[in-house]
Amino acid sequence: MAGQSCLISNDWICGEYLRTRSQELADATLQHIGITLASVAIGLLVAFPLALLARRWRAVAGPVLGLTTVLYTVPSLAMFSLLVPFFGLSPAVVITGLVLYSLTILVRNILAGLAAVPEETREAARGMGYGPLRLLFGVELPLALPALMAGLRITTVSTISLTTVGAILHYGGLGNLVYDGMHSYFKAQVLTASVLCVALAVAADLLLLLVQRLLTPWTRAGKAGKAGKAKSRTGGGKPAGGKATARPAAAEGAL
Repeated sequence: MAGQSCLISNDWICGEYLRTRSQELADATLQHIGITLASVAIGLLVAFPLALLARRWRAVAGPVLGLTTVLYTVPSLAMFSLLVPFFGLSPAVVITGLVLYSLTILVRNILAGLAAVPEETREAARGMGYGPLRLLFGVELPLALPALMAGLRITTVSTISLTTVGAILHYGGLGNLVYDGMHSYFKAQVLTASVLCVALAVAADLLLLLVQRLLTPWTRAGKAGKAGKAKSRTGGGKPAGGKATARPAAAEGAL
């Protein structure tokens, strides 16, 4: 009876709610993940050619960056409402809105990553016979991965958050449970769905961070090399007797 009492007393933390509504929670979580994956994937597919166009023609860069920035400033409720006449009350409204929101972050980060590639690296690749496509996919994109992955992480976390707003159309994943729970003042449902949403965002960010580390091993090697050089400069190495081997800079200058 103690398990049922938390539902009757409407407690914030209720094990009975987790046990009796597990399928509902699982369905909402899967819908949340599906909407997020679709939105981020489509956003990346749209942002990549836009970033390439903006880099290729400077006249295009201003309008592309300006338009994506303006879209990002539109409130989510207004954005979804504007899309309803085109897509009806369907998941496409939520996904399209989330794709539009993702463009400003993805386009800017892709551009920043490509701009950070050293020009001498491009010249060396061209000297080795690399064509434009091979140069892009074989040299520039791998070196731009840190900035691209950073933008992807931000986009994914923000998309997980904004998906909850889709509850106004009944396509908000865990947001549906939060929305319904707030209207009925069902405390356990509101808290559980909110915690799951936060956990989903944290898990996605950590997963993408792991993927980034696996795809860019040279960044860790570079940091380790810099740390080793800094240690040697500060006299980190010591002989067996325990005295530092490094001499003061002034003494070295005198020699």
